[in-house]
Amino acid sequence: MDETCKNCSTEVASNYCPNCGHPKALTRIDGQYLLEEIRSVLSFEKGFLFTIRELATNPGKNIKDFLNEDRNRLVKPIVFLVVTSLIYSVSNSIFSFEDSYIKYTDVKESATLSIFQWVQGNYGYANIIMAFFIGAWTKLFFRKHEVNIFEILVLLCFVMGMGMLVYSVFGTVQSLINIDLMQIAGIVGFIYSSWAIGQFYGKGKIVNYVKAFLAYIVGMITFTLTAILIGTIIDLLV
Repeated sequence: MDETCKNCSTEVASNYCPNCGHPKALTRIDGQYLLEEIRSVLSFEKGFLFTIRELATNPGKNIKDFLNEDRNRLVKPIVFLVVTSLIYSVSNSIFSFEDSYIKYTDVKESATLSIFQWVQGNYGYANIIMAFFIGAWTKLFFRKHEVNIFEILVLLCFVMGMGMLVYSVFGTVQSLINIDLMQIAGIVGFIYSSWAIGQFYGKGKIVNYVKAFLAYIVGMITFTLTAILIGTIIDLLV
């Protein structure tokens, strides 16, 4: 007798469902399965390393293709941002390079200090929040383009994820050779972000790169000022 697909309840007579392609019976998880999963994630063929390569060489076109043509070529944007932020956090916890360029201190404990300490310790979530601020300004600067805010957030997840990798690499090298490189990393990060966003909106126009740079800078400043304002209000109320 035919079995029923566990995914879509269609009758299955062969090894795979004729409707959704789901296998009739899953193989057991063993060491070989885990190795295959790791290989697929860290693969240059539609894996994490493939996504990094594509975003490093031609981010505008590849992100456009992700939005409009094929959403399986690249790692999902939010996953990419969280994973790259995790890489940054792990690298910083080992090499402590962040103290050389970002350090929030205050004479006494305050809500503002706590907010920025949370940002430092939770870059995955903080970057997602920051993306809304940068996205709002990007939407404003490129309001003539038919790109909605959600598509802009996908763009920023990829761009900010690459920024986290840039900081991770520079910070790690800095710790190994004992030369301050994080200020350079910041410049490289901003240049990449402006280049990637500008290329997304049309690489043939210099004005797109200028607007991309302004949107990114103003978005980060707005995020910082909002955090300070919220912390100040909490302190006043308490």
